[in-house]
Amino acid sequence: MARPVRPVNRPLRITATLGLAVWLGACSFFQAAPIPRGNRIDEEQLSQITPGVQTRRDVQALLGSPSFAGTFNDANWYYLSAVSRIAPGRRMQIEDRRVVAIAFDNAGVVQGVRTLTEADGQDIAMVDRETPTPGNDRSLLQSLFGNIGRFGGAGGPAASNPNAPGTGGRL
Repeated sequence: MARPVRPVNRPLRITATLGLAVWLGACSFFQAAPIPRGNRIDEEQLSQITPGVQTRRDVQALLGSPSFAGTFNDANWYYLSAVSRIAPGRRMQIEDRRVVAIAFDNAGVVQGVRTLTEADGQDIAMVDRETPTPGNDRSLLQSLFGNIGRFGGAGGPAASNPNAPGTGGRL
């Protein structure tokens, strides 16, 4: 004979639902604090730079030193900033990335100011190939016995070449 199934108590169901909601809500409570990185340039600072008027010295006084300059010449300065979070058990997440590029002419006067976005970036495909280096592919026996006879002993290469260094140049 089967036993009748007792219905779950309504207050117990409500308590379990509320407990689950509080438990899931607490996950966002333990979020890591945002970490600012780099030199953050805001729109107010950018509006103070006038192309054709300010020089490198003016820009550096206003914005500080750049994060980096151009690779082959310093005609371009770049200011990088990002806000990231590192949550426990997760990878670092970049929330807000910003790149400000300032171009100078040969006299050091500002030519242009641009704020670069993700759309300005380019994907770079990594190459899996390796450049072969001759002489590195040796077997185990070559590694163990490869140097036998290489060092100018009695029957080594130095004895057979009278003009070799260290033989006195006898002819």
